[in-house]
Amino acid sequence: MGELFEIQNTLSFNKDKLVDGNDFDYVTRTSQNQGILQETGFVNEENINPAGTWSLGLLQMDFFYREKPWYAGQFVRKIVPKIELNKNSILFFTVIFNKQKQNLLSGLVRDVDKAFLTAKIHLPTQNGKIDFAFMENFIAELEAERIAELEAYLSATGLQDYTLTKEEEKALQGFEGVEFEEFRIEDVLDWQPQKEIDPLKLDNLKDVNQKLYPFYGQATINNGIISYNQLVDEVLNNKEGKSTILIHSNNQNTVYLETPFYLKDGHGATSVLQSEKLNKLNALYFMSSIKKVILSKYSYNAKATKIELKNTLISLPSSQGVPLYAYMEVFIKAVQKLVIKEVVEYADRKIEATREVVKK
Repeated sequence: MGELFEIQNTLSFNKDKLVDGNDFDYVTRTSQNQGILQETGFVNEENINPAGTWSLGLLQMDFFYREKPWYAGQFVRKIVPKIELNKNSILFFTVIFNKQKQNLLSGLVRDVDKAFLTAKIHLPTQNGKIDFAFMENFIAELEAERIAELEAYLSATGLQDYTLTKEEEKALQGFEGVEFEEFRIEDVLDWQPQKEIDPLKLDNLKDVNQKLYPFYGQATINNGIISYNQLVDEVLNNKEGKSTILIHSNNQNTVYLETPFYLKDGHGATSVLQSEKLNKLNALYFMSSIKKVILSKYSYNAKATKIELKNTLISLPSSQGVPLYAYMEVFIKAVQKLVIKEVVEYADRKIEATREVVKK
């Protein structure tokens, strides 16, 4: 790896130095939102990291390509290419970088630079040189395949219809006039008993007669799903498949699910929340309100324990002290349509642009 890339330290500062603006990304060790905590205006010249590099967060060892100049928080490295790369070869190398994740996590942080630079990777070659043309075509074909799948999914689910109803338009237009009130999470969501599993004991719990259900941990990727398993009924959570929110204390990750599930042993570090009024739409609203608070209030060293979470205040639309569940649902449906509109239009553009690739 060291023949093609350098790994460098970044000059860091805390988020209290950020200013208004969106010319720069402020990148931290988080795995969420491509490592971007928020955008900022110009802070200083010496701390700027250039576009065209990768950030490496030393918490989860996630690599993200940076398309614009960026500032760094603590525990972030910078990967600088020694070779010229195009868009598709950047995607190709990003995958290769992130395949180093387990190797980097298994060592000490102080050894990350050496482990990265000495890692050996397999690349396509032609006549003894890296075959960038193959990378370009390979990524283009994958993109075309995924876009075709996306188009089929949007059509099958009816999501191509992104026209707002009058009720949805009203919800968006009237948002500024809605009254909000702060509620303790414990007052609007109910903590559920949970069954946790030691991953080393999965083999002892297997039962091929059971259905396949997701096994959740506290990872921030893949919505926290580690794997899918068939285990004995005694360790299954949420057997009725109710709408459920998971909050992980260690990294403040928040997940929605509506199936039975298994839960990795985290010494009670995961909160399992339900409510008789909870459904997928208002759960998304709840999660946004929860994340807005806990991501700024808690960290790994100041964990969002269950006691802390129960007393955490979140802001919800309300009337006379009662959350407006119906309003939350209509609002989220409207937002979804606005997002889907962009996805559908993007898919249409990409399908037209990659039609020749699909034929090949």
